[in-house]
Amino acid sequence: MIINLLEETLKVLKHHDKTIFDIEWFGDSENQWVCDIQGLLNFTYDNGYGYDEIPSGFILVGKDFWLERHEYDGSEWWEFKQLPKKPSTIKTVNNLLEKR
Repeated sequence: MIINLLEETLKVLKHHDKTIFDIEWFGDSENQWVCDIQGLLNFTYDNGYGYDEIPSGFILVGKDFWLERHEYDGSEWWEFKQLPKKPSTIKTVNNLLEKR
């Protein structure tokens, strides 16, 4: 399916109560990229099966979340990741195998 990467990104962000303005930096694991993010994302691509078009290491990072690209057999999508919330209860564990 042909879709616009900016529109796809905005939908994912909105679904998680975020906006493009919540993104603090973007790039990959080695570099922070500097450019107009909306201009960078504003193009159409085929997110269907075949080959991946968006670099798989591309991430968008906010204060407490990030979006990372995933693909399977050429089908592509954003996956929303968020830091886990620290539980309020404390449990003493002596052996990890007790958790099974």
